[in-house]
Amino acid sequence: MGIQQQPFRKRLMCETTTWLLFIFVFMISTIRGQIRYSVSEEMKEGSLIGNVAQDLGLDLRRLRSGRARIVSGETSQYTELKADKGILVVKERIDREELCGDVMPCSLSFEIILENPIELHRVTVEILDINDHAPTFKSKVINLEISESATVGSHFDLESAYDPDSGIHSLQNYVLSPDDNFVLKQLSNADGVRFAVMILQKPLDRELNPHLSLKLIAVDGGTPRRSGTVNIEITVLDVNDNPPVFNQSLYKATVAENAPIGTYITTVNASDADSGSNGLVSYTFSNVKGKSAEKFEIDSSSGKITVVDNIDFEKDKKYEIRVIAKDQGGLSDATKVVVEVLDINDNAPLISIMSFSSIISEDVSPGTTIAVFNVKDADSERNGHITCSIDSNLPFKIQSSLTDYYNLLSDVTFDRETKPEYNITITATDSGSPPLSTQTNLHLKISDVNDNAPLFTKPKYSAYVVENNVPGGSIFTVSARDHDWNQNARISYFIDDAEVSGSSVSSFVSINSETGVIHAVRSFDYEQIKQLKFKVKAQDGGSPPLSSNASVIIFIQDQNDNHPQVLYPVQSGGSLVAEMVPRSADVGYLVTKVVAIDVDSGQNAWLSYKLQKATDRALFEVGLQNGEIRTIRQVTDKDAVKQRLTVIVEDSGQPSRSATVVVNVAVADSFPEVLSEFTELSHDKEYNDNLTFYLVLALAVVSFLFITCLVVIISVKIYRWRQSRILYHSNLPVIPYYPPRYSDTLGTGTLPHVYNYEVCRTTDSRKSDCKFGRAGSQNVLIMDPSSTGTMQRIQSEKSILDEPDSPLEVRS
Repeated sequence: MGIQQQPFRKRLMCETTTWLLFIFVFMISTIRGQIRYSVSEEMKEGSLIGNVAQDLGLDLRRLRSGRARIVSGETSQYTELKADKGILVVKERIDREELCGDVMPCSLSFEIILENPIELHRVTVEILDINDHAPTFKSKVINLEISESATVGSHFDLESAYDPDSGIHSLQNYVLSPDDNFVLKQLSNADGVRFAVMILQKPLDRELNPHLSLKLIAVDGGTPRRSGTVNIEITVLDVNDNPPVFNQSLYKATVAENAPIGTYITTVNASDADSGSNGLVSYTFSNVKGKSAEKFEIDSSSGKITVVDNIDFEKDKKYEIRVIAKDQGGLSDATKVVVEVLDINDNAPLISIMSFSSIISEDVSPGTTIAVFNVKDADSERNGHITCSIDSNLPFKIQSSLTDYYNLLSDVTFDRETKPEYNITITATDSGSPPLSTQTNLHLKISDVNDNAPLFTKPKYSAYVVENNVPGGSIFTVSARDHDWNQNARISYFIDDAEVSGSSVSSFVSINSETGVIHAVRSFDYEQIKQLKFKVKAQDGGSPPLSSNASVIIFIQDQNDNHPQVLYPVQSGGSLVAEMVPRSADVGYLVTKVVAIDVDSGQNAWLSYKLQKATDRALFEVGLQNGEIRTIRQVTDKDAVKQRLTVIVEDSGQPSRSATVVVNVAVADSFPEVLSEFTELSHDKEYNDNLTFYLVLALAVVSFLFITCLVVIISVKIYRWRQSRILYHSNLPVIPYYPPRYSDTLGTGTLPHVYNYEVCRTTDSRKSDCKFGRAGSQNVLIMDPSSTGTMQRIQSEKSILDEPDSPLEVRS
């Protein structure tokens, strides 16, 4: 065993010498100074402690650029560094008694660290005591039983007062209220704790005074002084003339920290020469220093002392307990028990990272400081001796700087393409038996240069969006990836400016520069634009930036957002238009044809015709696809001359849209008959001539407003019509549609039944021009209710759309 230890000791001495050399060199290059301040406890937050910048000879700009801050390990930070002013102030209330207890002097030690380059400055702040605590007694009343046979000079140990303050502010004096029987004597222990003893100066006489009440006042030395009071209640007993006597004036014992509750410490023993009840002794703790009474208890009969609470060497290394033995007559004796705590290795090292550069460039030189960390162990001696290490396969090394401070340095040149990141585990191990260790992990990333351009997931993107979409809604997302890191891989998306249908593409769509989500700027209209083609650019955040492009095409899908438009028959507001059917018409006779268009596309423009209402449903039918109105039975003399048909035109969209048209049909063989029937329509209503003046005035106002609105609407429609005429003369291809020419060869009426329609549509369905060619002969009657029986024929040399007051223009 000894042979094996010799090389180990030599190697340990060599390593120790090497570490001390490194520490010395580092401290010479890093430590600039150490300063010491004094501050009273209970100072307000923000109170000035000292001017650190001035005392260390540092410039305020150096404090700010070096990100100066306080590092204090695991302890609470009671101070704060104002780097902008270079001063040290109180951060939170400092209670010296809570912080240090009975330790004198009380001080805080911490370091101020600066970076770029790293500097450490040690600062010690001594906490000065103030008189913020008054002496207190453990009990409110001290009950004493004293025999009347007590001799003059007998002494009675009183409960001590406790004052957590230190120095002159601690307990200084006891005062006993004036009494003829007792005087007060003050004594001190070896550790400076003062206690009081009452001495009998005049024999007691139970028959005269069976009960005495005194006051004991404990006074400290502060300014102003603070005091505490306890009442002494004395009961005079008979005949007990021998006090208990301890067999030792001092008891010593040891206990290991973390000893379980109930662990035996020692036993104190006092004897009393009296017999019977006067010789029975009970043991109690006097008021002990600090919280010692909470850690131990004593058996009042046997004097056995045991552990009742957790004992921590790191908080208290020694306990001093004052034990009082009292007999039944009230006589007592006191002794002191000193309990020393043995340290065990129950605290693992604590690692605190003071500074850590989580990202470094791959071109940094070996020896660059990666992190600065602090390691502490609350245990003492060998149990608190720490060794730090990392995995030997990692390209790093650890150097010791100040006491308990270590630097993690790079040991090689990094290559990000080989290894972009490192997981570093720092292990701190103490020298206890068994040893305890702590690990902390650092994740280090190696930064890269910008050598990769963003790449889209697809070179071309396509998407579909229905017209009349909500502006601002998302359409789809483009995505690109960049193999670089951090800022070099941060991609921004842009739309290359281009024109679509004479407008900038940015007026149609926008893109979220961060997510690549493409949004619609406005609502699309399929009748105006069928598709959008543009390019999206992805650009990284490198310097200089790199970029790539992708093509995007958005197809606009049609929506059923337009009602069918009836071109024929024209609904005239001023006169009645009627189709004439002779009574000799046979089954299948073509009365007229409803012509309608829908500017939508696909099935949204597929039209169907249905008969909604009719004077006689058994007489007419409407072709579902072609809109032809034909007779479905033979016309008879019983059929009414006036026939009113309501035809509904529906498209095939979902939901469908429709338009209605009213067709007046005259069943007659001659024009006079038709004229007489339809003229009566003008006399169906008679106006009331007895309207009041106010009603006439109201109607005049309403009529004026209506005419004004009508003029405005007609003006707008004329303007739109002129715009459409411009498009009509454009070079767009025209798709003619000619309904079939048909005639009634069997008719016997006065007019032959010949119809001719010409419908012209441009490929731009919202700018359609429709015109009717002049028929060879017409059987359409226009009956003016205001006329006296004359008949007008529709003879137009122009297209319907060429007339400014055309009903189609008004309804468009």
